[in-house]
Parts: sequence; C-alpha cells; structure tokens
Amino acid sequence: MLSIQDILRYNKQMMLPEIGESGQKKLKNAKTLIIGAGGLGCPILQYLTTTGVGTIGIVDFDKIELHNLHRQILYTENHIGLSKVETAKNVLTELNPHIKIIPFEEKLAQNNCETIFESFDLIIDGSDNFATRYLVNDTCVKMNKPLIYGSILKFEGQVAVFNYNGNKNLRDLFPEPPNPEDVPNCSMNGVIGTLPGIIGAIMANEALKLIMGIPVLNNELLIFNTLDWNLIKLKF
Repeated sequence: MLSIQDILRYNKQMMLPEIGESGQKKLKNAKTLIIGAGGLGCPILQYLTTTGVGTIGIVDFDKIELHNLHRQILYTENHIGLSKVETAKNVLTELNPHIKIIPFEEKLAQNNCETIFESFDLIIDGSDNFATRYLVNDTCVKMNKPLIYGSILKFEGQVAVFNYNGNKNLRDLFPEPPNPEDVPNCSMNGVIGTLPGIIGAIMANEALKLIMGIPVLNNELLIFNTLDWNLIKLKF
C-alpha cells in the first residue's frame, strides 16, 4: 500500500503510464541486492534509494580511501577510513528514510553467497573483478535470480541483463573467466570519474524496469564508449 508520503515523493515517475501506482508498489515491495559500494555501486544505490525500492542490500568489505573519491560519489574526505557499507547506509538513509538498507560488511565468497542472496529477488553486480562476477552469475543461475551486470574501464562500459525470463547468463557469453594477469583493470589502467555514474545509472534504469515488468535488455550486451559516444548493442 502506498502512503500519502509515497505519492508525494514519487508522483513525477508515477505520472508515467508505464509506471503508475502499480509500478510504484512493485518498487516498494522489491528486495534488491547490490554487490559492491564502489564506482558503479554508488550511483546505483542512489537511484534505487531515491526512486523508492523498498529493501536494498549492500555487499562490500572495503574501507573508503582517498583515491575512491573521484568516482564514488556517496563519500567525502570525512569518510576516509570508514566502512563503505555503513557509510553508504547512513548517506542513503538521509536521502530516503522510508526504505530499508541492509549492509553486509563481508567479502562475497562461495561459503556465504547463497545465504546473502536468498532474501533478495534481484541481484545487481557492481563488482570490479572477474572472480566475483562469475561467482555472482553462477549463484544467480543456481538460485534462479535475475542479474543486472555491468563493468567499466577507461572510457567504456558494458551492461547486460542475465538469467531473466529464460535469457542467457554470463557463461553463455563468456564461458570461462580470463586469467587475471591478461585482463586490464581500473586499478592499473584507470577510469574517468564520470563513467561509473553513466553506466551505473543505466544499470539502475534496467533494474527499475525489471522490477516493474517493463521490457529490459534481452540477450543483448550494451557497449557504451564515452570517448567517441559510440553505442553498440550486441545480440547474443
């Protein structure tokens, strides 16, 4: 049931015929888990919070560092050294005190993945390494949970929706993870500060659509290069 507070807060998106009251109720009842409270996680968390997703889980074991601040926009210099998930929870609660934030300050691993995932109906992967991405994907397949996937590097990002309505998963596209030493990453190759915001917003957009039953990327990999504004959708 939507309250008067809900209607006043979300009325601009509820005006859209694709959303309306029924879509907002779906958002309020949704339980969504975000893996990583870093570059991608920060904008995803902000938009899911402000648009009214009722329960949001956050998994991250890192502390906030100075080099995070150019792209991880939930945090300030005053937060350096503090837990990302606890800080994110505090900031997000200020943005919207009417939703539930559940922090998991632990490293995602084989022995805790299913336990963490079981209470959520949608998983969003904002992690920064292939080992975690494949663990998240495989657990979603095993537990039959839809997955919003994203990755970023330099000026380019990728987004896909896996394991939803019978569509493919990460291993259908890339059967095995690459060797870590063969793969460039943000730590070694860098990323422009705005890119996580752009890709994170796209991931949040797909998550909101999925929750409300609006069509999402279907067996498509979105590749977005912000250096030359080249946008490609690959069917797979």
